[in-house]
Amino acid sequence: MPGRLRAWFRSRAGAWRDRGRTAWLRTRRPASLRTAFAVAFATGAAVVTVLVGFLSYDAAARLVRVDERSVFSEVVRDLRTQVQEKEFGPADYAASDPDHDGPRDDLTRPTRTDVQILGAGGRIVELGRPALPAGAAERRIATDPQAGRYAEREADIGDDEYHVATVALGDGRGAVQVAQKFSETEDLLSALQQRTVLLAAVVIALAGTVGWWLARRITGRLVRLTSVAESVAEHGRLDVPVPVAGRDEVARLGRAFDDMLGRLASAVQDQQRLVQDAGHELRTPLTSLRTNISLLKRFDDLPPDAREELLADLAGEARELSDLVNELVGLAAGQRDDDPLSEVSLAEVAEKAAASARRRTGREITVRTLRPAVAWGRPAALNRAIGNLLENAAKFDAGGTEPIEVRVTGARIEVLDRGPGIAEADLTRVFDRFYRSAAARGLPGSGLGLAIVREIATAHGGHAFAAARPGGGAVLGFTVGRGYAH
Repeated sequence: MPGRLRAWFRSRAGAWRDRGRTAWLRTRRPASLRTAFAVAFATGAAVVTVLVGFLSYDAAARLVRVDERSVFSEVVRDLRTQVQEKEFGPADYAASDPDHDGPRDDLTRPTRTDVQILGAGGRIVELGRPALPAGAAERRIATDPQAGRYAEREADIGDDEYHVATVALGDGRGAVQVAQKFSETEDLLSALQQRTVLLAAVVIALAGTVGWWLARRITGRLVRLTSVAESVAEHGRLDVPVPVAGRDEVARLGRAFDDMLGRLASAVQDQQRLVQDAGHELRTPLTSLRTNISLLKRFDDLPPDAREELLADLAGEARELSDLVNELVGLAAGQRDDDPLSEVSLAEVAEKAAASARRRTGREITVRTLRPAVAWGRPAALNRAIGNLLENAAKFDAGGTEPIEVRVTGARIEVLDRGPGIAEADLTRVFDRFYRSAAARGLPGSGLGLAIVREIATAHGGHAFAAARPGGGAVLGFTVGRGYAH
């Protein structure tokens, strides 16, 4: 039992821990793009500044140290050359030379070299400023019989660091000590290091500030676009203004977003108008159906002729409703069907549509291809558009004896009939949804067939048109914008 309890508590603790981590991730505010840009700018500037500063300081320090040591080595070499070429005594290097033309002046004139003189036995004859160390090694050099023998050492004198060289005068006459203070060089390098660090900090801070400013300039329009998108998502309004200033990628995004909102708003308006028009058009056949259904309650009391007429009306109204619903579904779906885009021969599509219309209507239909063309489009949609034009022509030319004609002239398709024609006032409205002219209100139909033709033509980069046919009748058709001749 205790083992089971421990396992249960462990599982619960793990679940609570995972739940807490998930809640923290959900409530954690995502990092701002502006902050990310600023941090990236500052980080890049910090890396570059630190790297350049370190390399510059290291190179400068190496050059200064090498230069200082080379100068001191040259002083020691000159001193050794002096004592080897000529016999000098401790007095020759005394600081009391009134003419300042002795060998000591040759050592101290070009550099800041400190000099201390040792006599025979290594005793100090003249102290340096400051006094230099004269231990056993220096006394041994002072008693050395060979001129130019020397010894070097590092010495801390007070708070300063010196490099000391002791050169023998020869024959036990003594030695000359020369020293150079390196702590000044190190102090200079330390000051240079501090200034480098300070400059790096200033550059990093300036880079962060400039990065924040640039990120604000860059992301400002993105932030406004984000606000617009969030407003659209929250309130559902599509008429909000979208910032599209500039010519860069953000401006292109803004224009694309603005165009998308415009298309969405247009689609919503079309949908609302379709619903309103559909409701208006459905109201009439539904009212007629309700009336006829109420008559069915007295069906046995009706005479045989009235019964036949009632059943015919019901069948016709049901068929009309079915056609209207089918047309509404097709129109609401638009041209975004599963039919893929491909190269389509307009003449072949017209022949197939004419063959189908002949079977449905029983009318003679001829197809004339004046100039063949191939279009980039959807074959099923184009076939439907031509079929709607042919059914419209057959409906208005029901008693005609002349054949209905289809003409294909490049990317232009026309259907010609010898019906009553179209009034001048109706030419610009025949492709509107649910529009029925005065001459067509007594004919069957939904008023959507020609609207679908216009939708298909627009989707293919063209337009629909209507005109009166010379000699009587009408010419209705559409163009395809992406057609080219064989």
